Amino acid sequence: MESQNSLGIYISKYAATAVYLNARAKDGKKVDCFSVSVQKGEEQEKTNIQLLAERIAQGCAERKWKFTESSVALDCTMFMQHSVHSEFRDLKQIGATVKFDTEETLATDIGNVALAFEIASSDETGSGVTVFTSERAILSDVLSSLQHHHIDPVTIEPDIHCLTRFIQRELPSESQQKALFAFPSEHCGYVIVPSVSSTEGSRKAPIFRTFLIGDKQDRAALLAREILVTRALADDTQPLEVLRVFDSKGVVEAYRLREKLGMDVEIIDLCYAHGASLKDLDVGGNPINIAIAYGAALTHSEKGHKVDFRNDFSPFLGKRLKLQKALKFAVVSVTVLLIAVGVYFHTELMSVNQKTNRIRIKFARDYGDVTLERLSSDDSIKEAVRKLGGLLRRIKAEKMGIVPGQKSISSNLTLVLKAFNKCASQTDLKISSVTITEENIIVTADVDSRQNRQMLFDVVEKEGLEIVQQKYEPAGGRESFHITLRPKKVIEKMS
Repeated sequence: MESQNSLGIYISKYAATAVYLNARAKDGKKVDCFSVSVQKGEEQEKTNIQLLAERIAQGCAERKWKFTESSVALDCTMFMQHSVHSEFRDLKQIGATVKFDTEETLATDIGNVALAFEIASSDETGSGVTVFTSERAILSDVLSSLQHHHIDPVTIEPDIHCLTRFIQRELPSESQQKALFAFPSEHCGYVIVPSVSSTEGSRKAPIFRTFLIGDKQDRAALLAREILVTRALADDTQPLEVLRVFDSKGVVEAYRLREKLGMDVEIIDLCYAHGASLKDLDVGGNPINIAIAYGAALTHSEKGHKVDFRNDFSPFLGKRLKLQKALKFAVVSVTVLLIAVGVYFHTELMSVNQKTNRIRIKFARDYGDVTLERLSSDDSIKEAVRKLGGLLRRIKAEKMGIVPGQKSISSNLTLVLKAFNKCASQTDLKISSVTITEENIIVTADVDSRQNRQMLFDVVEKEGLEIVQQKYEPAGGRESFHITLRPKKVIEKMS
């Protein structure tokens, strides 16, 4: 997969080497490389770094290299290495104060340089810190030139640190025990003591030095001097018994170094490195440069603190930007989805409300005559109840065979006259008024005595009428009364 492929670039003022690590190569070729250069004194409109970046991009395109992460190893002529003491042992505390400590050690303003560091040793007094400084203008030129060709390096590290990573990862572990490595290249040299595990299980930090080599200098003598300094930096827990050397020019002889150093010396060939198999590559370039670029490509497999100039100069935001873009896309997508769902359900709700309103209007039009709303539109609720009660009584009377209207009034009048005729002559009945409705009969009359009044009432009740209300009083020697009568059958069936 592309995410498992990486590109390492070793870049100097006039040359660059690129190494491509393909984790899933179908043809079995997992490592590939090429080198580009710029002639010294060549006149051009672009800077050397810009030309190198352009040629690196062209080389990657020609080989169809696909990668998502890249790293840069900076040549030692483009940075400086310092030893600084810090009062702290915690990595975060050192990172917060290392600039002040470096400025105090160098006694100069470091505002125009970028800084990377690594803890070399720690004790009760603090930590010994290896600090690398590089001018911001150089880093800006390297970074902007590569980014212009769509190569955004995750890290920019010192070349010595990448070469150390290559040795510890790709050379046999047994060859690193009690060994010191020296790599004199074309214009610079590297001396490295790999990281080893102590008896307590902890791991010592590697020791390394870089130095420049002139065209006319005695490479063996210069190398012996730098090795003596490096051996002095190693403590007693790291005894060095053998020196392993690879000279890119092949002029350093083992016997001369044995005489000067008094230790075993072995000439090795980086082209036969255990894991890298550089022998299979086009080694027309400098194997040391390839090893450095290879070590830069390996940085993506490491976790934890990195000796990276970008952390101080221009922190890498590639993954963060990708994550932010992905989150923005996800948020926009979810928002659009929620809006669509909201519109859908709102439309459905409006449709249901429209149907409900149509049904309500139809119901009000078709059933308004029997609804409480219609009955109470002009009267109060009590009046509506009274009307309904009267309607109910009328319906019950019709079901019992009592026909409302004129037939009921005639029936009531017949009953009253029949009762009065039976006792009118005996009681000397004189009727003042008779009011007959569908339900009641109201009579105002008088008789000659109280006894006859009671006899009249008895006859009325025997004829099927009941006195609902009565009021009587003597007047002018006669017994006057006012009564309300109602047929007994109506009362019984309605009760």
